[in-house]
Amino acid sequence: MIENLEIKHTFEEPIVIGGATVFPGEYALANINVGRLPSDTRIDIKAHIFRSKNPGPCILVLGGVHGDEINGIEIVRRSIEEDIFSNLERGSIIAIPLLNVFGFINFSREVPDGKDVNRSFPGISTGSLASRVANTLTKKILPYIDFAMDFHTGGSSRFNYPQIRYHKSDKKAEELAIIFGTKYIIQKPFIPKSFRKTSHEMNIPTIVFEGGESVRLDGHSISVAIQGIKRVLAHLEMKHEVEFDSQVKSILVEKTVWLRAPYSGIFIWSKDSGEYVKKGEPIGELKDAYGSKSITVSATRDGHIIGHSNASVVNQGDALFHIGYNLTPL
Repeated sequence: MIENLEIKHTFEEPIVIGGATVFPGEYALANINVGRLPSDTRIDIKAHIFRSKNPGPCILVLGGVHGDEINGIEIVRRSIEEDIFSNLERGSIIAIPLLNVFGFINFSREVPDGKDVNRSFPGISTGSLASRVANTLTKKILPYIDFAMDFHTGGSSRFNYPQIRYHKSDKKAEELAIIFGTKYIIQKPFIPKSFRKTSHEMNIPTIVFEGGESVRLDGHSISVAIQGIKRVLAHLEMKHEVEFDSQVKSILVEKTVWLRAPYSGIFIWSKDSGEYVKKGEPIGELKDAYGSKSITVSATRDGHIIGHSNASVVNQGDALFHIGYNLTPL
């Protein structure tokens, strides 16, 4: 059990979100309005609220903070579809498959004014759409939450090998990350105005899952994440009859660095995410479009490739490989 986990909400009291009032032993789907588009189309956040009859922690399972990161959306959606959150033996789960509805509709990370929801926390209720979405989560959902799991992917054309990120100062999040059980567990500092930073300031341990790339489903990443969710629920005794793979052997990654393109050209990688590489080892090539030049891309240090670019054509300075180092087997 996660040591000294603070339970914020008095269990016998209802969870009241978006017009839904949910008592222990009940389920509801809440619709929370965050704004309207110029067409007068409503933008609603849908939150599934699952409650056991028995006291326990309340978990937020969140996807789609960036609307184009559909692996995260699919992880939460599939968990709901497969009844992973149903019939809990203790505690509650608030599952939000899609936070950034506008971004999802438009295959975009951002909202109409170009702002990033995950750089808009804690937000304000009278601000831009990004700020309103962030404020809705901060004010209406987080007061009920004891810890959170936030599901993401790599950015445009960037593939992330399944990994968990947490802040090294948050020991409860570290324990949660180890229980979740991905191959890579990465210490990452807080990003200003991010969901993870705001939740930390509200004393909510939070882990961020990264897997796959935007606008593309990745079966392996989705499977790893769902297995991780099941491990957490079993560890917290929220669900006993749940099948999952045995705990994986994780590697703690204390530092990371991006290897960037020294020249522009056609990018061909020969080493994949999840592989260990040694300093000076060839891991890819850059070729010009005319068949007259080829440049070898070599690892700049020993470490594991935790992410790579799937872009076929890159510009000088573009990120090619994300290498994790200062490694500790767990």
